[in-house]
Amino acid sequence: MNAQKTALLSVSDKTGIVELAQALHAQGVKLLSTGGTAKLLADKGLPVTEVAEMTGFPEMLDGRVKTLHPRVHGGLLARRDFPTHMAALAEHNINTIDFLVVNLYPFEATVAKADCTLEDAIENIDIGGPAMVRSAAKNWKDVAVLTDAAQYDTVIAELKANGVVSDKTKLGLSIAAFNRISQYDGAISDYLSAIQIGDAVPAGDKAPVLDLFPGQSNGRFVKVQDLRYGENSHQQAALYRDLIPAPGSLVTAKQLQGKELSYNNIADADAAWECVKSFDTPACVIVKHANPCGVAVGANALEAYSKAFQTDPTSAFGGIIALNTELDEAGAQQISKQFVEVLMAPSFTAAALEVFKSKVNVRILQIDLPAPLGAVQASGASAWDQGRNLMDMKRIGSGILLQTADNHELALSDLKVVTIKQPTAEELNDLLFAWKVAKYVKSNAIVFCKGGMTMGVGAGQMSRLDSARIASIKAGHANLSLAGTVVASDAFFPFRDGLDVVVDHGATCVIQPGGSMRDQEVIDAANERGVSMVFSGVRHFRH
Repeated sequence: MNAQKTALLSVSDKTGIVELAQALHAQGVKLLSTGGTAKLLADKGLPVTEVAEMTGFPEMLDGRVKTLHPRVHGGLLARRDFPTHMAALAEHNINTIDFLVVNLYPFEATVAKADCTLEDAIENIDIGGPAMVRSAAKNWKDVAVLTDAAQYDTVIAELKANGVVSDKTKLGLSIAAFNRISQYDGAISDYLSAIQIGDAVPAGDKAPVLDLFPGQSNGRFVKVQDLRYGENSHQQAALYRDLIPAPGSLVTAKQLQGKELSYNNIADADAAWECVKSFDTPACVIVKHANPCGVAVGANALEAYSKAFQTDPTSAFGGIIALNTELDEAGAQQISKQFVEVLMAPSFTAAALEVFKSKVNVRILQIDLPAPLGAVQASGASAWDQGRNLMDMKRIGSGILLQTADNHELALSDLKVVTIKQPTAEELNDLLFAWKVAKYVKSNAIVFCKGGMTMGVGAGQMSRLDSARIASIKAGHANLSLAGTVVASDAFFPFRDGLDVVVDHGATCVIQPGGSMRDQEVIDAANERGVSMVFSGVRHFRH
């Protein structure tokens, strides 16, 4: 058996592999490798032995079988502290393998391509790699298993400093390895169980039709941090993110200052950020308890914030503020006058950050905006590129509800005027603004708007009438007149009474989905009251 340490390196992604191999060689470690990895190392002047030479068995079946051999798995699995294991290795002339460096065939990247065929997907399912990783990870005390180039520097540093890799690092590598295998198998399961087989197996030269909801759903999330507690202090909580977060999503935020984010901070911050990034002009969203309590657009951060704050100054106290434009000193000075839990923007000037230095508890998050909606549509890219979830999940007793995310965008051309009176150009702009806001307000949602700002918001009531009344009450408390406002209702008015309430309080134009059995009754009421009404054709329930 070998006294010399041995490393087996076989990677698809060759980032950093030469530097790692050089570091291992410098420590006197013998290098084993396969295929393209072996050729690369040899081309760099490193002494490398092909696995086929070590096993005495050639690669076969187009490379499908090369490392599935007792000399490989025996060398990985043998416990050095078990005499019987070591005796078995000696009897069969098997050397131990002390380092395994493997990353897997790029299955996830392959199936992400729109034209990926079933044949392409199958050929990118790694067999030998996961088998070796599992063997090495199981025997973590004796084998350091590296499955990601980001791990290389830590191992190199420990080898240079101590000549060995610590048990702590090896255990961490083992855990990461099993996590990677779980992620990989989950991706394969998700893809294959989404294939719609129908009456025949999909043609090998065509991309198969995939079901949005596969036969098995495998959640794959990575923990970002433990939280102090959950929604209430007696609950425990942690934050997880997608393996590959969407650009411009909350989990990509960089915290610039402030206390640790709480469970409620994160939930509210997400609601604010999702809403504000839907606007393509400077906008501000203030959220309290997951509902926007003030939303406005303006020429800059200061104007947008000042208008949003006017909607409901009481609720804005201790709220979450999100901007989709850079915050400068003038805007920061105004915001700093109120108590704010979390402040988010794509960027901050140095002077703006200086304003909040004395307010050490204010959590400031910098989040890069995703690609603009127009750019995404022009390129044919997905909602994911806009930083939006493709799927929404809700936990229920012993199960989950999955649905495609509500990423519908309403255009001016989608509006259907159903009344005699026509909306003005200004009203149409405010209708689209109000509709965007209503999408992020808990149902039943009623949103009064005028001049690119919310004037009254009613949220989360069992009755749409009560939501309308609450919105008007809040406007009154904020000394805002609802005369000449437009109103968005996230779902249809089932009776004329809801319409009468908003018109009684000053609304002159209404947007609602339509689709009620009593649509004509509501349309007749709008004509009777002399207001204009448009149907969106879609609703935005947010429970």
